[in-house]
Amino acid sequence: MSPFEILMLVCFGAAWPFSIYKSYRSKEVAGKSLLFLIVIFIGYVAGAVHKIFYLFDYVIILYILNGTMVLIDILLYFRNRLYHVRSSLRDTEQSRGKRGGESRGGAGR
Repeated sequence: MSPFEILMLVCFGAAWPFSIYKSYRSKEVAGKSLLFLIVIFIGYVAGAVHKIFYLFDYVIILYILNGTMVLIDILLYFRNRLYHVRSSLRDTEQSRGKRGGESRGGAGR
């Protein structure tokens, strides 16, 4: 068990709760990179698998914890993306409805 590995995982892990909170509250995908999140998640999974098969120790808990937080952020990315798609569709429908109503009203006069 390396204290440097533990320190690295604790430092990286300290940032994820803030990222998750911001993603949850803002419902924004701007500034988020899905590819980045997936690469980080794969890295944590690889670290956990290494601990399982080659050098098992309790640091695996930090890999699992960090990986879980990244997975939550990935899921929030998809939730927020869906929110924006639905919002854009709703805005488009409302815009078409207003324009459609005006043109019909003008044609009947």
